[in-house]
Amino acid sequence: MLIDPIKTYTYKDYLSYDENERIEIIDGEIINMSPAPSRIHQEIITEILFKVRQYIESNNGPSKVYVAPFDVILKNDDEELINSKNIVQPDISVICDKNKLTDKGCTGSPDMIVEVVSNFNPRNDYIRKLNLYEQFKVKEYWIVNPMRKNILVYILTENGYDAPITYTFTDKVKVNIYDTLEIDFNSIEV
Repeated sequence: MLIDPIKTYTYKDYLSYDENERIEIIDGEIINMSPAPSRIHQEIITEILFKVRQYIESNNGPSKVYVAPFDVILKNDDEELINSKNIVQPDISVICDKNKLTDKGCTGSPDMIVEVVSNFNPRNDYIRKLNLYEQFKVKEYWIVNPMRKNILVYILTENGYDAPITYTFTDKVKVNIYDTLEIDFNSIEV
């Protein structure tokens, strides 16, 4: 599909795209997603997903964890769903309020989002998505960079995101939305 650089795209437009086209819409602009991710990207996502899911199940938690492609529709309170200008597919989404879940994905902010940086468009994770997730009050946002071997963890406060806590791939990283979950990056084979 041809992208009109002047048009403001919405969820209605998103629904008309072929599901084989991997796109996101941020602030009404279509963002092409990277082609198939690298093996390391997938290894990191799989390990985090497994550990979070295992924690949820062992604690009988109400949370759900999803991996991309999984639509997260972020809309303003006064905005109709179909007119939302922000539809993303985070690498990992953790949702503690099951009322946000629909057959189409998640409507509203997940409690935690993890994005693993790819060479395709790192600016999206570090700037655009950081600002978007802060605006829509995602409680915890991780940016995992396999090239730099670091993790930036942003925690939402009443004033927005604080400066990130920086970890390396030799650290255990606390998942702040839970009391006792840590992800040991040293155990992830990258």
